[in-house]
Amino acid sequence: MSALGVQSFTQQGWEQVLAKVKRALVYLDAACAESLHWSCGSTRLLEAVGGPACHLREFEPAAVAGGAKQPKAVFVLSCLLKGRTVETLRNIICRSHFQYCVVVTAMNHAVHLTANHVPAAAAAELEGQQPVFEQLEEKLCEWMGSMNYTAEVLHVPLLLAPVSPYLALTPAFACLFPLLPQDLDLLNSARPDKRRMGSLDEVDSTVLTSELLLQIRCLVSGLSSLCEHLGVREECFAVGSLSRIIAADLANYAPAKNRRKTSTGRASVVFVDRTLDLTGTVGHHGDNLVEKIISVLPQLPGHTNDVMVNMIELTTLKNEKNQNMVAPGCLAQSNDTAAKALWEALLNSKHKEAVMEVRRHLVEAASRENLPIKMSMGRVTPGQLMSYIQLFKNNFKALVNHCGLLQLGLATVQTLKHPQTAKWDNFLAFERLLLQSIGDSTISIVLNQLLPMIKPSNQRTNDDYSSEELLILLIYIYSVTGEFTEDKDLAEAEEKVKKALVQVFCEETELSPLLQKVTGCDSSINLTFHKSKIAVDELFTLLRDIAGARNLMKQFKSVYVPGNHTHQASYKPLLKQIVEEIFNPEKPDPVDIEHMSSGLTDLLKTGFSMFMKVSRPHPSDHPLLILFVVGGITVSEAKMIKDLVPSLKPGTQVIVLSTRLLTPLNILELLFATDRLHPDLGF
Repeated sequence: MSALGVQSFTQQGWEQVLAKVKRALVYLDAACAESLHWSCGSTRLLEAVGGPACHLREFEPAAVAGGAKQPKAVFVLSCLLKGRTVETLRNIICRSHFQYCVVVTAMNHAVHLTANHVPAAAAAELEGQQPVFEQLEEKLCEWMGSMNYTAEVLHVPLLLAPVSPYLALTPAFACLFPLLPQDLDLLNSARPDKRRMGSLDEVDSTVLTSELLLQIRCLVSGLSSLCEHLGVREECFAVGSLSRIIAADLANYAPAKNRRKTSTGRASVVFVDRTLDLTGTVGHHGDNLVEKIISVLPQLPGHTNDVMVNMIELTTLKNEKNQNMVAPGCLAQSNDTAAKALWEALLNSKHKEAVMEVRRHLVEAASRENLPIKMSMGRVTPGQLMSYIQLFKNNFKALVNHCGLLQLGLATVQTLKHPQTAKWDNFLAFERLLLQSIGDSTISIVLNQLLPMIKPSNQRTNDDYSSEELLILLIYIYSVTGEFTEDKDLAEAEEKVKKALVQVFCEETELSPLLQKVTGCDSSINLTFHKSKIAVDELFTLLRDIAGARNLMKQFKSVYVPGNHTHQASYKPLLKQIVEEIFNPEKPDPVDIEHMSSGLTDLLKTGFSMFMKVSRPHPSDHPLLILFVVGGITVSEAKMIKDLVPSLKPGTQVIVLSTRLLTPLNILELLFATDRLHPDLGF
């Protein structure tokens, strides 16, 4: 049992799919495409399909249908087979000439029963049967035009996109995010006054929307499959209100209870709400090249965790207008051993070391191909890296042999030359100044320091902060400060910042997609002073909620470490505090890390421990720790956990899971999303 189990879990799932796709048209939805992208790549799928033509298509209502010479189709879907998803299946099949259809769903049959409102007792009686899948198989034959044609519906747990041996993401749950107090207001609005909840701590599964509960159950189903693959019986723990609901659902998930009876290994699964510490997501402390790459390069279409690398430099095209003719490169290099080794080195190195590692790999590759390389030592520059990359340009064989490496090399060059990278150090300097200021003064003084930096677009230079960047700084200030005392100075400082932001929003010539979300306006023409003021007031309500996110914590109340005569004030990530507490050698009963009981035995054990020497379950009890951050994680945080666990308890394996990789901008999108309580489940 090792962290490599994450990769073998995903590989095993895709092998089941690949066994079905020979000579088939393959339709994938975005989340499954992303899992494939990081685990074995589209090349592997095309090899399994066979034939000269490209047979991969996006699963959508307007997808190209199968022709007369394409009798077989395989649909690979991350979602439940219900509603719009089934309508899209019907639409594609009825327009095609299929005689053999295979539908693969990442959601198991038990979740389909839940989605169809089958009571738990009735579902238990159906163990070993799959009526939902069987009914759909009949429908598939009907849509194909003959009940004698072949249809197959099966479950394969394609939950994860493995970014590295120790880090995996869940693309289908990229939008799953912990609840905020504004969500509590929405939940309370449907309840009588006497039953209204006072805080997020009171939220449990009985008050959540049916869509969010079903989304949680879908995630739990996938995690249970992972634990089955790892051969472990898991103890579930949680830090935060949504994590508590997810952990409790996994602990009490009926198929998981049956599985645990025969599991020989042991693991602790600890869920953590992202909202308890947003400082690390908007901060620039992470000295990691990959973090900068995913922050500044454009997102790969249809993906949540990869970026587009402009490959035009390796062609003879010079006109920028032609660059869309060239397919973009990316970071995931699942089939290229050398590129994969470089990728893992970049994830695990500091910025300076990573850039040197890119140079070393390029030099070695050029040498192996006998390209005329000119060695230069000292500081690595973008120009130097580009000169090495250009050597491959006119040598097709060398280009093909090292395509993955060249994509990572170009990603590095484009990031180093990007204007936002130059700003990274400005952010870092301001954040360090803020940390010192918070220790010496109140939040009102910190806000007054920010005030001169709030400038309308017509007064900004390239070095000044955009509207989105000002939001990033504000979230940093409120998240790292945490609980604070209300006073007249704070009210005045907030009003000044609000007034300046209202003006800035109103004077934007064009609203970015994020500012459209923040203001509720699709165009700057429609953004009136009144609308801007409402948006800024709501923003500050959100900032207050962010600052108060840890109020209910007893132990993890602060991420701010004040300075003294020997050390400057600093930020101590909540994830670091949690891991240190888990492996505290004194092993005290965790205060804020709650254990979720999976039945009567656990409850009795907890009850007896009040009177007798019965040890409560502790997250450090087992040789494997699975840490799941609900709402996203940064590359730096994942690396920190991976390095910290073995240093605190040698021999312990750690797997880091999360819903997505975070950048300062995409955390803003998650915070301003309006569908947390009503996620789109495809039906």
